[in-house]
Amino acid sequence: MNRLFDPIDFSQNSEQVARQLIGATFLVDGVGGIIVETEAYDHTDPASHSYPGPTPRNAAMFGEPAHLYVYRSYGIHWCVNFTCREPGHGAAVLIRALEPTHGIDIMHRRRKTENIRLLCAGPGRLCEALAITRELNGASLHTAHLVLLPAPAAVQVVSGPRIGISKAMDVPWRFGLAHSPWLSRPFKKQD
Repeated sequence: MNRLFDPIDFSQNSEQVARQLIGATFLVDGVGGIIVETEAYDHTDPASHSYPGPTPRNAAMFGEPAHLYVYRSYGIHWCVNFTCREPGHGAAVLIRALEPTHGIDIMHRRRKTENIRLLCAGPGRLCEALAITRELNGASLHTAHLVLLPAPAAVQVVSGPRIGISKAMDVPWRFGLAHSPWLSRPFKKQD
């Protein structure tokens, strides 16, 4: 599916926002790149952290749209999501992978790898490369040190099942930039 340059509308459902984010640029203190992979989550989705309702851990998902929801996965890696819909709804988009474009030397130092392909290919790697931790949980995407710019041109978006979940595994809410070498994992079929 081709999508033209548009501002990202965080009042829409998570599936729509996840598609809109593909090709956008995300920077934290000037470090980051082009979003090439996302996953959508909604409170009606049994795979979502918001499914059981608000908790101290997932409170940011029920807050204002266009904010960060940061959580630790498996007690090891930080993951970053952008909240969407209206306050109280409980929806967010997981940012799974970036194409590194800004602050690459800083990312190499943070990740302790020379392999540029592994800097931001996966949500844990991405957060380590951009120095995203729990301290950014609930932060607005409209703050000075966070930058989100819509894709400057049309992009081809592909979709498929989400990764690493045990419920609603067949829901095709994983989105990616077609043929991108920066994905955490390739999509099975790319038209």
